[in-house]
Amino acid sequence: MRLTLRQLQIFSAVARIGSTSAAAHSVALSQSATSAALGELEEVLGEQLFDRVGKRLMLNERGRALLPQALALLEAAQGIENGFIADGGVVDLQLSASTTIGNYVLPPLLATFREQVPHARLQLRIGNTLEVVNAVGAFEVDLGFIEGPCHAPDISVVPWKEDELVVIAAPAHPLAKQAKAGKLTLRQLREARWLLREPGSGTREAVEQVLLPHLDYLEADMALGSSEAIKNAAAEGMGLSCLSRYVVQDLVAARRLVVLQTALPALRRRLMLIHHKKKPLSPTLRRFAAHCGARIARPAPPHGGPKGAVEEPLY
Repeated sequence: MRLTLRQLQIFSAVARIGSTSAAAHSVALSQSATSAALGELEEVLGEQLFDRVGKRLMLNERGRALLPQALALLEAAQGIENGFIADGGVVDLQLSASTTIGNYVLPPLLATFREQVPHARLQLRIGNTLEVVNAVGAFEVDLGFIEGPCHAPDISVVPWKEDELVVIAAPAHPLAKQAKAGKLTLRQLREARWLLREPGSGTREAVEQVLLPHLDYLEADMALGSSEAIKNAAAEGMGLSCLSRYVVQDLVAARRLVVLQTALPALRRRLMLIHHKKKPLSPTLRRFAAHCGARIARPAPPHGGPKGAVEEPLY
């Protein structure tokens, strides 16, 4: 057998990064050795796996078909290796999360998981929902956590936690004072100045989904690139906002923000865990998902047993 795991590792690195020079650094080889290994793999398979677009290497149809198989083999080999790792060994988990989850929800879960699995090396990338979906779709990370919808056909979306969205303002804001006398009306909310996240943010999309049916339109007086910036701007009296309770609970406790009572119904959204449908989940990833409380549908066996997917905890 002339096909090697090292060739598949190099192929996967080039597919992820887009060039042999950049991939060479990630696999600890020279560029010439990386290019040679990629050439050997294409020779063994009798197929070109990449198209050259300018200076970048882009997977062609044959390369896209090979990538999930290559990742599955590498994952299986890593699983064998991890099975023989002593307690001091290291297992890598590549995670990505949208900003609210990455900054407020995941840190305590990462800390308690690290206590249970001290040899796990957790790497967390934070971005908006679209960036997380793209990272999972490109096999750059193992699991993603998002707070907005995902419609990518190659991504599995698993309902995870429920999040409460609250309308907040500074205690000295005129509407905060009026809210003490009774719930704010929809007209008052419609005419208010709103601080919102940037387009593409899961929080922005979720806020629009829950507010627009009641307010008809929602005009952003100011758009900011992080929930942290928004809650601090709101605390300075610059306007109203609607954010996750996870995000604002510290400033509410410090009495720099207040949660406004309004005529709106309870505002809730579902946080999601996502993974690529063709990405095999290692035992450590399954353990982490279970630790977070996620339930991932396992595909039914190809022969026999019930059809469809069976939802069960990942232990």
